[in-house]
Amino acid sequence: METQLLLCLAIPLWLASPPFADAGSPTAAEMTESRQWAAARFEGGKQSKDVEPFFSFTYGGKPSAELLKTWELKRSTRRLDDRRTEHTLTYTDPKTGLAVRCVGIEYRDFPTIEWTLHFKNGGAAETPMIADVQALDAEFLRPADGEFILHSIKGDRCTADSYQPLTETLGPKVARQFAPAGGRPTNGAFPYWNVETGGGGFLAVLGWPGQWSARFARDDARSLRIRAGQELTHFKLQPGEEVRSPLVVLQFYRGDWIRGQNLWRRWMVAHNLPRPGGKLVPTHYGACWSVDLHPNAADELAILQGYLREKINLNYYFIDAGWYPGKGNWWETTGTWEVDAERFPHGIREISNLAHAHGMGFVLWFEPERAWRGTWLAENHPEWILGGKNGGLVNLGNTDAWNWIVERIDRLITSEGVDVYRQDYNIDPLGYWRGADAPDRQGITEIKYLTGYLAFWDELLRRHPKLWIDTCASGGRRNDLETLRRSVPLLRSDFFNDADAQQCQTYGLALWVPYFGSGQGTSDPYWFRSCIFPASRIGWDTRKTDLDYPLLRRMIDEFRQVEPYLLGDYYPLTPYSLEKNVWIAWQFDAPEKGEGVVQAFRRPDCPEPSITLKLHGLEPDAHYELKNLDQEKSVQATGRELMQTGLTVTAPGKPAALIYTYRRQ
Repeated sequence: METQLLLCLAIPLWLASPPFADAGSPTAAEMTESRQWAAARFEGGKQSKDVEPFFSFTYGGKPSAELLKTWELKRSTRRLDDRRTEHTLTYTDPKTGLAVRCVGIEYRDFPTIEWTLHFKNGGAAETPMIADVQALDAEFLRPADGEFILHSIKGDRCTADSYQPLTETLGPKVARQFAPAGGRPTNGAFPYWNVETGGGGFLAVLGWPGQWSARFARDDARSLRIRAGQELTHFKLQPGEEVRSPLVVLQFYRGDWIRGQNLWRRWMVAHNLPRPGGKLVPTHYGACWSVDLHPNAADELAILQGYLREKINLNYYFIDAGWYPGKGNWWETTGTWEVDAERFPHGIREISNLAHAHGMGFVLWFEPERAWRGTWLAENHPEWILGGKNGGLVNLGNTDAWNWIVERIDRLITSEGVDVYRQDYNIDPLGYWRGADAPDRQGITEIKYLTGYLAFWDELLRRHPKLWIDTCASGGRRNDLETLRRSVPLLRSDFFNDADAQQCQTYGLALWVPYFGSGQGTSDPYWFRSCIFPASRIGWDTRKTDLDYPLLRRMIDEFRQVEPYLLGDYYPLTPYSLEKNVWIAWQFDAPEKGEGVVQAFRRPDCPEPSITLKLHGLEPDAHYELKNLDQEKSVQATGRELMQTGLTVTAPGKPAALIYTYRRQ
């Protein structure tokens, strides 16, 4: 395979465009825009005189835009730390005692603002009807010489096109509606958007682990109105009762839209990724065997000992579903949360002890939100289950159910030596939520359930400060921001049996979620290199001694060389495509180190042996050493050459996966 620098004139127009701007640190202009937006809406004074509220609802059939003008308003501001300031607006209805509290966080190190609404009945009687709560309801103006371009990605549907990037120009009178399917927040849709306006733009993100909806509507002039919130709200509150809205985040940027994405990635790493024990959740390479999803101690010990025998450098060992009692398959036995004593006579702890003795962490699968008929929960506490004795959704909005789940899971984490708590969610909850609501309480069951879900995880993390959580929901169906503040998705989709689809899922999801993982299919270099993630995982039957263990050791060594850059800035270098006859490539860059990696894939039917890739985020006058992991010899080039002329990569055979690391000299 060859590496060269080449000026190529006959290249597609999208490749001939100027390089993306380096993400870098937020600029003064970006921080000023964020500061002015927050000041005008949270701090009052002259700057807020003509600013409309940035959320909405109806109360007793009347719009909040009218009502809030007549309600008492109190403002408060306090500094949380060196990087965050909290602003609170509290509107109180003098007639009924309803208090609407908007709690906002302004970030001082990123051009980012977030807020959540809280509704509390401070009166002695139930409130009038509260409906159509929009946590975000705001109008945005475009520049006179630009247009709104909406960038987003698909949610996970266990399909090859999960996380496919989407781009659309929102011209005059164009409206677009978004919502997930079935109540899981990233099931087919993804509540993360980048609105490019020409020379800059903003990101709008909705954090809600349930059923949300969002509408982007252009008028015939220059404005775009965004309305987003819980999809159905139509309820009265009882005295003393309080509920919340989805979380909303706005982040401003200048430059092209990819700069906006990299500012977002940096903010995600700085302020959202979990930090178990005070340290950033570790990137890692792990292994999981439980392919029949009915594991037993003898097999698990043999597989783990096989990795040790072959000196495979693993960070984590996983046991997946099915370790609990039940004669049926794993799916039909969830709801009895104890270790099967027949298959694990000494508990799961003997597997975790072996992992710990050799420097590995231990991951164990749970699914406490779903109970099958005939299991312990369904038989003993049908009143805790939305679905009753026939099984269904365990109601985390029920205080007794919540307390039982917390205590039982907490006990198992301790007794079985769990380092990473893996929670799956293989049920569409929306029908259960809405079926439990009275006509004047629509949306309440969902709110209380989700409040309980987040509180459950917060309590586990409080009790186990070094624990971290893996979120799984039939793959990637629950990757909203509130969930990702408490967890990371170690299996981003249940569709992971095609190498080219794995490439495409990385291409799209990396725009929004820095940390994710997946499994791996066939074990050859093309597959291995298509499956390099912050959380990478293999599943070999190491009871066999004739597998290609030298290849596995070499591929994990390659992962270690790429691993330091996977949470850095991200740049797509080619268009997205699922086709088999193209190249696809991207770059992860760590500008603070002056280092990074380029990954390029020649698909199985691609006729072109070479492609020229223009890199991004480099220092123009600096010299860089580039190394193809398949060659011993390195090459030298300036940042300007790599960004303007490009790096031409060649793969004589196909399919082929190439990895280039680079380092500033």
